[in-house]
Amino acid sequence: MSQATRPTRRRAPRFARLPLGGDGEPHPLENGLSLATFAVGLLAFVCGIFTAAHVAASWLGLIGFWGGFYSQYVSATTPERALNIVGIVASFVGVALGIYHGGFIP
Repeated sequence: MSQATRPTRRRAPRFARLPLGGDGEPHPLENGLSLATFAVGLLAFVCGIFTAAHVAASWLGLIGFWGGFYSQYVSATTPERALNIVGIVASFVGVALGIYHGGFIP
């Protein structure tokens, strides 16, 4: 009965296995937050380019900005921190463009 002596390992979610961990440990929460910050920041930046999407750009930028700060606070490795910074800057530019084009309210 080899299965009785060998511990079973739970497989980490797909986003936890990304090459964002430099220490060899899986960081599912940190990787997920880093990817979410990057995605929301990129979306806020793209929405900020278009004048008609100023409300979405403003709110997405604000959410990405504060979510990125929390993600930066709990990040564990340097690649996660680098992705966080890119997402935070994109969120900041997106919210700035959204405010310039009309702000948070339609």
